[in-house]
Amino acid sequence: MRLFTFAAPSRFYGLSGALIPWLWAVTVLLSLVGLYIGFIVAPTDATQGEAYRIIYIHVPAAWMSMVLYLAMAGWAAVGWAWNVRLASMLARAIAPTGAMFAFVALWTGALWGKPTWGTWWVWDARLTSQLILLFLYLGYIALVEAIDDPKRSDQAGALLAVIGAVNIPIIYFSVRWWNTLHQGASVSMDAAPKMASIMLMSMSVMTFAFWAYAFAVIFTRVRAIIVEREADTDWVAALKRN
Repeated sequence: MRLFTFAAPSRFYGLSGALIPWLWAVTVLLSLVGLYIGFIVAPTDATQGEAYRIIYIHVPAAWMSMVLYLAMAGWAAVGWAWNVRLASMLARAIAPTGAMFAFVALWTGALWGKPTWGTWWVWDARLTSQLILLFLYLGYIALVEAIDDPKRSDQAGALLAVIGAVNIPIIYFSVRWWNTLHQGASVSMDAAPKMASIMLMSMSVMTFAFWAYAFAVIFTRVRAIIVEREADTDWVAALKRN
């Protein structure tokens, strides 16, 4: 099997269709396990009480919003630079899911901030850069949908996505670069975790659940985009007849 075997939209359509049911099964299973550990098994935090349990949704959602943006920008850049049709389709398919995770991160952060900070929102460096991330997602979606020609819209969207990627390190390092109200990272790449192992387990399981969900939704969406863009091809015509 060659590296680019599934780069053809027709082949990727079949592969993704086979994977989607399994991805949904993994999503449901891991979500149930992660939420059970986080909300039932994990102990109450000595400082924040029960309010801290929002981290099992908030933190994985924030991670996913950043990773998916980099994936969106990367696929958009590949489609732009090498005219890879499937790459541009994947970028479009990722954007709504990334925007959803960015919104969930902001919303759950507000729910967490009210009991711990005493306010729903502050113009903190981490919160503000995360809000900008949501606007970048929405701006990308609006831009590619506003241009009728698919090739021109893919190129315009890729330019915005690549430029916007500079915001990701700002989000990640904001708590180090500035004196912010937002707490520092409990899990980082250059230090040991600052939380109990059972808490880290729940957060990790929920992160994998969110990954499975993201793949399931993105694959479903990209299949719809493929059928729309490849409508004039023989294989899509045969697919519709069947």
